[in-house]
Amino acid sequence: MIKGFRGGIHPNDHKSNTADKPIEAALLPRKVIIPVRQHIGAPCSPVVKKGDRVKKGQVIASSESFISSPVHASISGIVVDIDDYSHAIFGKCLSIVIDNDGLDEWTEEIPVERDWEKLSVNELREIIRQAGIVGMGGATFPTHVKLSPPKDKNVDVFILNAAECEPYLTADHRMMLEYTDYIVTGVQIAMKVLGVNKGYVGIEDNKSDAIKVMKRAFVETQIDVVPLPTRYPQGGEKMLIKMITNREVSSGCLPTDVGVVVQNVGTVIAISNAVSKGIPVIERVITVTGGAVREPKNLLIRIGTTFAEVIENCGGFKKVPRKVIMGGPMMGFAQSTLDVPVMKGVSGILALSKEEVNYIKQSPCIRCGHCIEVCPMGLNPSMLSVLGEHQLYKEAKEDYNLLDCIECGCCVYVCPAKRNIVQYIRYCKAQNVVNKG
Repeated sequence: MIKGFRGGIHPNDHKSNTADKPIEAALLPRKVIIPVRQHIGAPCSPVVKKGDRVKKGQVIASSESFISSPVHASISGIVVDIDDYSHAIFGKCLSIVIDNDGLDEWTEEIPVERDWEKLSVNELREIIRQAGIVGMGGATFPTHVKLSPPKDKNVDVFILNAAECEPYLTADHRMMLEYTDYIVTGVQIAMKVLGVNKGYVGIEDNKSDAIKVMKRAFVETQIDVVPLPTRYPQGGEKMLIKMITNREVSSGCLPTDVGVVVQNVGTVIAISNAVSKGIPVIERVITVTGGAVREPKNLLIRIGTTFAEVIENCGGFKKVPRKVIMGGPMMGFAQSTLDVPVMKGVSGILALSKEEVNYIKQSPCIRCGHCIEVCPMGLNPSMLSVLGEHQLYKEAKEDYNLLDCIECGCCVYVCPAKRNIVQYIRYCKAQNVVNKG
């Protein structure tokens, strides 16, 4: 019997515009802007210089740090600049700009053909590391690190996170229908690396076609497909683990502390491509939608393509967007320019119309408690926002479990005062890092 998680909300999913749209390969970009920082951990340093000719799949930035992930060229062409460019999260970031030569040539030894079942665990893990795979659901934690849990953690369960609970986004849904075999292979490789025999696929029940396809695909395996009630943020790791295994990840702990590793749909597809074909992360599927987009689509996009070129692939705007968001509307990041590039962790681009954006000036907290009721982590978001507003960062961390917040946005969704709760919390976290708590 499925156990529920605390809190959560039921927003309109707004998925109908793209849920039935097959994935299209976007036109090759005229140029790519590839940030050296696309993952949690140490940023990479360029290993190419201005004027170099590169081929797709070639490493162009790397790091010796274990918690890092190399960056590859997504097109063939000439490196025309290495400088700070717009970044969807950090504002500016050192980036490598490549002009497309139109040849789309692979670097040497890619692609290859490998039988993953004949490879050792260490070989598989190293291939995944070299391929630059990170959490493609948006977290961007290096996958080889996640597949290397400490030996004392006794991991015995693997979960494929196929919930895709964010409104508007349908990329994972379409990949389950269209890239089914890659998903099966990627899950089996991840489970071999972890040394686990039991796996689950968690899918929200608003994706009935994907549930049927996944059940057929995994019918002869040790992997159960689990339909989950549609409730946001079902796709949060801790929520998913609670729902499927009834194991609770305590404050300050990680999924491995309860013996579980979770990976996203896009991540296991990347694992399959890397191990079986030697192909690194040079592209990803994203959803491009919203009331301002002329032709909403699910697109296979090369890493480094600017948002502006992505929108061109969808026929441009049919009206001036009121807000453009990287990711979903609940956890995404609003953008001030379309010159930012698609990165490994970008799951969608939303261009919302005036009718879809509700701009209301925030007012003081009225102590209604709605945010506490819906918080899936059992926190007091109203108090965290007040502490953030008054720059009491240490108190937020030590007295109100600031770092347990997953920034899901449920609190903002239900707040009658329209307070910028998540923004205050993000700023609190940043200041704790700067001031070291």
